[in-house]
Amino acid sequence: KGEQPTELLPFVGNERQNMPNGLMYSVKDYIVLVEDTGRIIRDDKRGAITISSQHILDRLNIPAENWLTITTEFEALFKGAVGSLPALTDYCQHVDRKRRPSAANCQKWLSA
Repeated sequence: KGEQPTELLPFVGNERQNMPNGLMYSVKDYIVLVEDTGRIIRDDKRGAITISSQHILDRLNIPAENWLTITTEFEALFKGAVGSLPALTDYCQHVDRKRRPSAANCQKWLSA
């Protein structure tokens, strides 16, 4: 029963002073990460996580091996909200939930 955002967060680039609210990478970096991920996942393509994509994963504090598991098994790993444990706790308090579904998997897969 959480509120659906009316719009997605914007891409705001690298971390800096007076950081606006948004995703801490550029849209170009995001597209490269999606392309790298797709090349690894698809059987008919060859690929690997590039340095550019690794920088995004480093900023997100997600190891590349975990990223591939998350992207291929997301629905099996997570039920409901997904994020860092503090963010998940804040979300559950906001929507008046006593339990944090998928907290163990969030901790296991979303942190280095």
